[in-house]
Amino acid sequence: MSSIHLLSDLLINQIAAGEVVERPASALKELMENSLDAGSGEISVALQQGGVKSLRVADNGAGIDRDQLQLALSRHATSKIASLDDLESVRSLGFRGEALASIAAVSRLALTSRKQGERHAWRMEAAGGDISGLQPAALEAGTVAEMQDLYFNTPARRKFLKTEATEYGHCEETFRRMALSRADVSFGLQHNGRRIWQLPAASLAQRATALLGEEFAAAAVPVEEGAGGLRLHGLAGLPGFSRGSRDAQYVYVNGRFVRDKLIAHAVREAYRDIIHHDRHPAFVLFIELPPEMVDVNVHPTKIEVRFRESRAVHQLIYHALNKSLAAPIATRRSEPPQQQAPHASAPVYATQTRMPLGVEERSNLYHSLFGQIAWPEPSFSAPAPQPETEAPPLGYAMAQLHGVYILAQSARGMIVVDMHAAHERVTYERLKTAMESHNVSAQPLLIPVSFHATQLEVAAAAECGEVLGELGFELAVLSPTTLAVRAVPVLLQDSDPVLLARDVLKEIREFGATRAVTERRNQLLATMACHASVRANRKLAIPEMNALLREMEATERADQCNHGRPTWREISMAELDQLFMRGK
Repeated sequence: MSSIHLLSDLLINQIAAGEVVERPASALKELMENSLDAGSGEISVALQQGGVKSLRVADNGAGIDRDQLQLALSRHATSKIASLDDLESVRSLGFRGEALASIAAVSRLALTSRKQGERHAWRMEAAGGDISGLQPAALEAGTVAEMQDLYFNTPARRKFLKTEATEYGHCEETFRRMALSRADVSFGLQHNGRRIWQLPAASLAQRATALLGEEFAAAAVPVEEGAGGLRLHGLAGLPGFSRGSRDAQYVYVNGRFVRDKLIAHAVREAYRDIIHHDRHPAFVLFIELPPEMVDVNVHPTKIEVRFRESRAVHQLIYHALNKSLAAPIATRRSEPPQQQAPHASAPVYATQTRMPLGVEERSNLYHSLFGQIAWPEPSFSAPAPQPETEAPPLGYAMAQLHGVYILAQSARGMIVVDMHAAHERVTYERLKTAMESHNVSAQPLLIPVSFHATQLEVAAAAECGEVLGELGFELAVLSPTTLAVRAVPVLLQDSDPVLLARDVLKEIREFGATRAVTERRNQLLATMACHASVRANRKLAIPEMNALLREMEATERADQCNHGRPTWREISMAELDQLFMRGK
């Protein structure tokens, strides 16, 4: 065993860089936080090759003194805290003094800054930890940090970086988080010389519209609540704008973007009764509280926090969201007008009208899925006599109710089937069988469907074509922001190809291609099956209803849908007789 020895400063910084500078987006976050801490009103970001080749952040903040410029690249050098009391009440975004030293240890870093009131700027460079002397430079105001060739001196770490498109996607998401945190600051972003974003100082609503889209803005309600030194404000999306992933959830604690289980639970509880458990709400929320009430020094990337009064924070978030979401939902709810109650002295007569049980003409939906299946088609007005012993378990379809339920006559009474839930289970089991036999057939689209995609979606489609092919998809990259769906699985050919592709890409992007088709295969297939299932208000012909009933009978676990809800219920003749008091 070798003797114990001290590590070199460079190696210490390179080790620290593994936590602080995981990828270009990590460096971008640290540099933009420094710019905001410097009181900047304008921040410009320029990237080359996803930030791996170069990353430049320029601001018009207070700048750094000439005498402190070299010290700024030293480890644990900071202007933001000086004592334990300062650490326990951090008001700035950065405070550890690790970022610049870590970046300088694994890249070629140049720092140019002009302190307000100085005659000119000063510049210094560092390459793998070796720091050059100061040189005069031209800069109107603020600071410019330029990082080039990330991990040039640690090639083993560089191999873990992803493609340019993926790294840029992470950088753009970091930029979006920072830009949403301070709507009063102007932000700009360029990539490979092309301008991507130019965001002037604006209100939160305007900034959210620019970054999250007009659909979010139209479906968002303001949130404003405060109590006991705590304040919550921002925008919360109505349930109708729910998403398939958490990609539109932004929470800031004293201006810092965080991922926190306590906050997530409070939000989930507020939306629990108004949003499907497979969907996720969209929101931009700001929590403000005295800095001594929150510990931000609990994670290397400072993305996690710990509240000293966690219950108070949880209750504030829950009640504020509950209050903001309740009123719009109540006013948007479209209910038929209530009939005026008859006058007390007026006689009341019961009348019975024809029930609106819908039956549609035969269509190609189940023909394409199940082929020609010749099942008895009893008439609603005069059912064909069938011996009770010969009736199938789910009986024979008679009609639809409000385009949602199938009504069938069974040997024991009446069967009510949730057609969407049932079809979802059938499709899901078929997909599982096809995947297990490596036989998911693709259906080419006559006309490919193109759609606007995020950088991460484009990157996932480009990198995971083989896995997508195993799932029956063919996606083509048309531009850095456009994808085209050229083929979908045969079993899902009646689905919306864009929504289907987005959900599959989301699963691959969040968990990786390998996990998506191994550990999370069933979750992925369940999502795909949901897209293919027949929707409410879709009128089916009697043969189609019977085909679905027969498929249910032949499908494993058909009693519940993929989400655990029942797919059918039986009401026996005895229960019906009791309901109508027959025999009494």
